[in-house]
Amino acid sequence: MAVVSAEPAVVSEQLRVVRGGRPALDQLSATVRRGIVTGLLGPSGSGKSTLIRSIVGVQVIASGSLRVFGLEAGSAALRSRIGYMTQAPSVYNDLTVEENLRYFARILRAPPQRVDELIEAVDLGAERDRVVDRLSGGQRTRVSLATALVGGPELLVLDEPTVGLDPVLRRDLWELFDSLAAGGTTLLVSSHVMDEARHCAELLLLYEGRLLATGTPDDLRRRTGGDDLEDGFLRLVEEARA
Repeated sequence: MAVVSAEPAVVSEQLRVVRGGRPALDQLSATVRRGIVTGLLGPSGSGKSTLIRSIVGVQVIASGSLRVFGLEAGSAALRSRIGYMTQAPSVYNDLTVEENLRYFARILRAPPQRVDELIEAVDLGAERDRVVDRLSGGQRTRVSLATALVGGPELLVLDEPTVGLDPVLRRDLWELFDSLAAGGTTLLVSSHVMDEARHCAELLLLYEGRLLATGTPDDLRRRTGGDDLEDGFLRLVEEARA
């Protein structure tokens, strides 16, 4: 089992982000611990993608602070330490699986054997010579995940990585996420499906740009007095509206 560092990977304090003239994140203070899988959950429009974009340094911050490994988000020194998988597959459709990974490996100066390791890790050995455009949606998702892992990031940020995938592939991906965390990688995984909260060591629940709750899945169950995480989240929403 990996040793979890006491120093957090991500810390936001009174973070405020404005998009389209409206606050997408409003006075958000939250912490992501190192070496575990943290679930970033909430309905569409709750601010999950905005927070992710802020962490990886591609979102303008109106006020407050956001630090990653003790550095200001977006710092050049963080580029090699963060892996980012967007909702849409971020790969070249006219290249094969292996060509995509070798291209990103050259950019990130990763050793050549890293490509073979990742193809095996995401279970694409049989598809390594296939053009990405001819892969299924789930297979393209795995290629995108592999490219995000090429540089061996300390923090892996995944924006809705399991959306639209079949149950078997979702299970396989969560098993991979757990193995990465066991190896010391910090993962922040967003989802709007509350059932996926049970796979996470800790949760950040967002609603309308605000942090609704944080803690473990068991913390959420105890706080809301039930076993169903989705019902618990809905109770918290009703409390916030009251």
